[in-house]
Amino acid sequence: MYAIFRTGGKQFRAEPGATIRIPALHAEVGGTVTFDEVLLAATDGSVRVGTPTIPGAQVVGRVVEHGKERKIVVFKWKRRKNYRRKQGHRQKYTAVRIDEIRLG
Repeated sequence: MYAIFRTGGKQFRAEPGATIRIPALHAEVGGTVTFDEVLLAATDGSVRVGTPTIPGAQVVGRVVEHGKERKIVVFKWKRRKNYRRKQGHRQKYTAVRIDEIRLG
């Protein structure tokens, strides 16, 4: 059983027991989060596709941790113009352990 849901402008595949990293949420560690925008759900060979979402379906998980991803380097330059800019970025994330998928 798995489900595809949307949060933070991105889509994620969720399976019960899996831990996924999603864009940072305002939730406490150990707290429960519910995602209502379920786009697709598959169980035992049958697939339900929403238009655009499946009504009543939810993905329920528990917040494991908050953190930052590895640093990426953003480097801009223009040849022969003496223009260089170097900047780093670390994206914040929330790790969520998926407890169950409710199909409604």
